[in-house]
Amino acid sequence: MQKLKIRQGDWIVVCDGKKALVLENIGDDKFLNLRTREVYEHPDSKTHELGTDAPGRALNSLGTPRSAMEQTDWHTQEEERFLRTLAGRLDAAVNAGQAKSLILVAPPRALGVLRQTYSHSLRAALRAEIDKDFVKLPVHEIEKHLAA
Repeated sequence: MQKLKIRQGDWIVVCDGKKALVLENIGDDKFLNLRTREVYEHPDSKTHELGTDAPGRALNSLGTPRSAMEQTDWHTQEEERFLRTLAGRLDAAVNAGQAKSLILVAPPRALGVLRQTYSHSLRAALRAEIDKDFVKLPVHEIEKHLAA
């Protein structure tokens, strides 16, 4: 595997479904120096605040008379909404010329949600996707992992 070179001015977006750090490399490709540009956090709401309805029931005319509907996963819906909003923000930054190239670092599930939302310009600016969960690490630890 070839080592990813992170160039000066690259944005490194480290996120999961609840938090996103938008970092910029103000160093060069030999010595990373990541600076925080933006931080987004999604409050972790309690389930009863997100949705109050109990799962519905279906009445079938044949076979089993009643069956339960699957419980709505409100937290997953909120995380997906958060990630779609983040992708919109990144797309706007690319279109405005604020970000020339991006490197996305997120766990596999978050990457899957984000991939569905990429615009043409965001996809063109994306240099790499790294399926790691670094969002809870301090910036200097993220630098170490990316430089390794």
